[in-house]
Amino acid sequence: MIETPQYLEALLLGLLEGLTEFIPVSSTGHLILMGSLLGFEGETEDVFKVVIQLGAILAVVVVYFTKLWRVFVRLPFDENARRFAAAILLAFLPAAMLGVAFHDIIKGVLFSPLVVCTALVVGGVLILVAERAVPTPRHYYVEEFPYSLSLRIGLFQCLALVPGVSRSGATIIGSLMMGVDRRAAAEFSFFVAIPTMVGAASYDLFKNRDILTLDGIGLIAIGFAAAFVSALLVVRTLVDFVGKYGFAPFAWYRIVIGLIGLAWFGWFAG
Repeated sequence: MIETPQYLEALLLGLLEGLTEFIPVSSTGHLILMGSLLGFEGETEDVFKVVIQLGAILAVVVVYFTKLWRVFVRLPFDENARRFAAAILLAFLPAAMLGVAFHDIIKGVLFSPLVVCTALVVGGVLILVAERAVPTPRHYYVEEFPYSLSLRIGLFQCLALVPGVSRSGATIIGSLMMGVDRRAAAEFSFFVAIPTMVGAASYDLFKNRDILTLDGIGLIAIGFAAAFVSALLVVRTLVDFVGKYGFAPFAWYRIVIGLIGLAWFGWFAG
């Protein structure tokens, strides 16, 4: 365990959250691993790790504000706007319902470094396999997604209830396997993250409202701001990056980090 001031831990974890939320490497998994190394663990700390994800979500809203606002104001009369909103809602609902139903089990059983590291390795291998088996894209614009496609992507997102799988990784790879273009898959993952993470953070805050203190709120504010700034960088560059290099670099990163983590938490820390 590394001894550091709590405000510095909050800053580091916030930066880590923003850098990993939208790439297929599991931000929650990284926060669990780093929190374990720093000794940043407990009920309040677990709430912190969920709520600071709102900082990363704010980065998506800022970068895509014009598009999101246009969709909102056109909902009453524009079919494309309604189809876009329906696609996001359908992809959000499966994980939301399962997350509420199994919240305590997920937090109590699956939030462990060994589970995370195993999921990182397995997920990395699956990404490499998927990259080689991706069919020719048929879907290039979210506004044109069939409702059945959006729902199936939402079912893939349910896999991310296991820490280390990666919400963005599950939705992106699921999208690719169903014929969605890489750029559209990455952007759709951004948009689905908005209701998913707002819902998860709100639910966690409500469930743990009695344990939050002023100090805890201060740490959340630091982590929130750090996550927002670092996520801005990722959101503005990820689509172009995956369009050029694909997702294989993230897969190899997952495998390396997962194997190192398995060795550390399974052997040295055991």
